[in-house]
Amino acid sequence: TDEIMQQEIRPLVAVDIIEQLHRQFAILSGGRGKDGAPIITFPEFAGFSEIPDDDFLNVVTYLTSIPSLEAASIGFIIIIDRRRDKWSAVKASLTRIAGAFPGNLQLVFVLRPSRFIQRAIADIGIKLYRDDFKMKVPIIMLNSVSDLHGYIDKSQLTRELGGTLEYGHSQWIHHRTAIENFAMTVKTTAQMLQTFGTDLAETELPNDVQCTEELLSSHTDHHSKLKDELKLAVKQGATLLTCIREPVTRSANSKLSPDELENVATVERLLAQLDETEKAFDQFWTKHHLKLEQCLQLRHFEHDFREVKLTLDNLMETQAGFADIGDSVTRVENLLKEQKHLEEKGQEPLEKAQSLALHGEQLIQNNHYAVDSIRPKCVELRRICDDFTNETKKKYDILGKSLELHKQLDKASQWCEAGIYLLASQAVDKCQSQEGAETALVEIEKFLVTAKEHQLSNPKEFYNQFDMILTPEIKANAQRIVQKLEDVQEMFDKRQVSLKKLAAKQTRPVQPVAPHPESSPKRASPKITRPAAVENTSYHFQVRRRGPAAQNGNHALVRAQGDKSAGLLVTCKPHTQDHIINELIETERVYVEELQSIIEGYASEMDNPNLVHLIPSALQNKKEVLFGNLPEIYYFHNRIFLKEIENCIENPDLLARCFLKRKEDLQIYEKYCQNKPRSEALWRQCGDSIFFQECQRKLDHKLSLDAYLLKPVQRITKYQLLLKEMLKCSKNSEGTAELEEALATVLDIIKSVNDSMHQIAITGYEGDVSELGKLLMQGSFNVWTDHKKGHNKVKDLARFKPMQRHLFLYTKMLLFCKKREENTDGHEKTASYSFKNSLKMSTVGITENVKGDNKKFEIWYNGREEVYIIQASSVELKNTWISEIRKVLTGQLEACR
Repeated sequence: TDEIMQQEIRPLVAVDIIEQLHRQFAILSGGRGKDGAPIITFPEFAGFSEIPDDDFLNVVTYLTSIPSLEAASIGFIIIIDRRRDKWSAVKASLTRIAGAFPGNLQLVFVLRPSRFIQRAIADIGIKLYRDDFKMKVPIIMLNSVSDLHGYIDKSQLTRELGGTLEYGHSQWIHHRTAIENFAMTVKTTAQMLQTFGTDLAETELPNDVQCTEELLSSHTDHHSKLKDELKLAVKQGATLLTCIREPVTRSANSKLSPDELENVATVERLLAQLDETEKAFDQFWTKHHLKLEQCLQLRHFEHDFREVKLTLDNLMETQAGFADIGDSVTRVENLLKEQKHLEEKGQEPLEKAQSLALHGEQLIQNNHYAVDSIRPKCVELRRICDDFTNETKKKYDILGKSLELHKQLDKASQWCEAGIYLLASQAVDKCQSQEGAETALVEIEKFLVTAKEHQLSNPKEFYNQFDMILTPEIKANAQRIVQKLEDVQEMFDKRQVSLKKLAAKQTRPVQPVAPHPESSPKRASPKITRPAAVENTSYHFQVRRRGPAAQNGNHALVRAQGDKSAGLLVTCKPHTQDHIINELIETERVYVEELQSIIEGYASEMDNPNLVHLIPSALQNKKEVLFGNLPEIYYFHNRIFLKEIENCIENPDLLARCFLKRKEDLQIYEKYCQNKPRSEALWRQCGDSIFFQECQRKLDHKLSLDAYLLKPVQRITKYQLLLKEMLKCSKNSEGTAELEEALATVLDIIKSVNDSMHQIAITGYEGDVSELGKLLMQGSFNVWTDHKKGHNKVKDLARFKPMQRHLFLYTKMLLFCKKREENTDGHEKTASYSFKNSLKMSTVGITENVKGDNKKFEIWYNGREEVYIIQASSVELKNTWISEIRKVLTGQLEACR
């Protein structure tokens, strides 16, 4: 590759002296002497002596530079043809050649003038002036070309010198120009390849995918252009070679002259150099291109690695956040569902990570240059995948243990409650007889056989089995249940002792005491009947099968009046705030579970492709109409409100703050209730469909969906009842004020919900009710109207009977509507409110008392041009409305000020 670059640059090329060459005062015909010496011929040229020295020197220097070094070292043979000239021309030629010929001379042949006198003068002159020519080689004077043939073969002489050598000066110049142009092309191409190779070697590899792609594209384009240049140069050389060999191709008898053979050799040598350069460049490019492609593969691998690792790290962080092991069967089952969801969510990233690690190993096997960077990343990906899988398995094991533990605790607790029910259900009067006592003993013995189901007979073994998941809270709960088991067992032992005595010997009768739970259990034990209610002034008796109240272990043992040996042991509990809190939490948990079952069992199933064909056309794309914002309500209670009220177990005083803190959040019920009429209308249309029947069957619900859709409406009203009970238990305590404020808040929410339900039934109002401000009050009244026309007051319409109007009081407007009730498809009547009139609150006045009736008040409009006499159903209702209207008017006055 470097051979062309290192060659000495010739001082002259044919293009530089093209005009001088065309004058043809000296030619290199290609002929050779017997020893291979190159022949330069100076043909007859009339103005030889007038040729400028520089032109002469340039031409002669150029001609002597053409033969190979080997041929030039032999020496040049010069033939001077002056047959038609004079001695003076011969002398001038010899003198100029002797003084300016740049190469080695071997012989000088002079074809002397053919005229006799000039020939004679030339013979004498050469003898006299030989030394002046300062030539160290012989000068042979020839009389004719025949004499020249004695020294040089005819085949090496042109036709002008009587030879057979074919020579065309124009063609010779063309060949020389083409060869030199080709040589320059080869040299330029080699320089471009070398420069490009240097640039490639010095290029720094980019650090991102885009820059690497751009660099690869740029280098590939440049490489393609250089390859095109190479192809063009090779084509140029091949064409030139064909032109030089053309005489031989045209005629088999033709032979190339030594100079032409040298031209062929030169072109072939240049083509060979070009081929070697191309091979070297291709070899270098192959390595560079491979490195660039590997660099791009590496950047893609690194980019994918960062994305996958970020996703996996987020998964691991989410998984690490699942530290909860649950405090109940339901909670653990929900945690297992969440863990399953996380596992499913992680499948795609894990598969990507495994695939990427496999791709990295393939890169390593393909001898990638960045093995040290790829291998650690593959190891890291597999490590994270293994960690996630192992941690998932560990979570499943822990949650499985937790589920088993809580199921055992629940069984034990239920067994205790069933036992308490059994004891409570054995009527005292029936047990006074021997037969009754024996029957009761049999019932107890049968029940005690079922004790093995709860598997808590050996607490130490139980603690050892679940030691890995026994948090302080769970351990405390387990201890409470174990203690409860012991208490219940003790109750049975004492009951058995008493009954055995009764069965063996009758004692004096015992005054019967039939304890009764305040509220029935959710699920009664088999073969157990609930006792009748008995009034008790000090205690509310509880016999519950499940729930926190039964698990707290706070039951008091009460002995019935009468014979101590025949006493009946029952459980009772003071009606306290703890009881109400536990009741609230238990019912809240059930409420959340019911909401979840609706969403998962009905709403989500509407997107199930396997059930789409069962959905009636009227229900298509109507999920939001049917369920309203039920998912929003579920999310609030499941994620926020339930957890907050659960924190009130230890400190009941916090309950009021929960409701005050979540006042704005509980407004979501207003939106749900506003949608309820639309939901009910849609249910009436589609409730009998096979789709809902199938969903109900899967859920094993006894009631249909519409009953469950009433749960939110029922729940929001339940809170005020519980808060009222709390107030009864906390009179004159520190938290009474907060409880009263919380109760007022819930009642205000219920009122807002109720008002909004009436508001959406307004028809005929052309404006937007949302622009009238907050709805403050609504209700039905008797209304009389008086109008003043001009200066005379006359009654607009004499009425002995009032108009029935439903009034809506907003901060900006008072609406008068007429209530209408319509039957809908055999269902209960639905109310609507037809708009009749409106008064801007900024222009009204009020008169509180109307003579003759303390339930009436006046609202007048535009300086009493219109007067509305309004009669409420009670004085309290009238005063409430007057108070609200005055608040609006006072607020407007303060705003004006």
